[in-house]
Amino acid sequence: MPRPDQPPADLPAVSPERAAEMADVVRRVTRWAKARADVVGLLLVGSCARRAARPDSDVDLVLLTTDEDRYADNRWTRDVGVGELTRVRSWGAVTERRFVTASGLEVEINVGSPDWARLDPVDPGTRGVVSDGARPLHDPTGALAALIAACRG
Repeated sequence: MPRPDQPPADLPAVSPERAAEMADVVRRVTRWAKARADVVGLLLVGSCARRAARPDSDVDLVLLTTDEDRYADNRWTRDVGVGELTRVRSWGAVTERRFVTASGLEVEINVGSPDWARLDPVDPGTRGVVSDGARPLHDPTGALAALIAACRG
């Protein structure tokens, strides 16, 4: 039986180098987010959160801020240091910024307001994202933990 931190046997494993790069990106973004007073949540979602990343997986993050306007001009993307910004796309409640590192790893940071994690009711899109795998990286108020619990229940 595989350990919880390993992908199932039927999934191709991420190379140790890619796994280390993914972990480094998550650490750097988490450190950056925790230093910002306006960031009230950072959530790792998708295959990395499920510990089921494949060689073609990206790192998917949801960043919740009390000051969305601060992120509108994309100047902040230089500070986060996760590669070249290649795409900006609105998904309604969040705006996706997609980056590509020098090695080709894609990093997606979806920026939205704390309302994205609202519980009454949980938005169907939010529920889909969280139900597919979610792990809080910065959750000072416990709102992300409560959201995960609501989506599981």
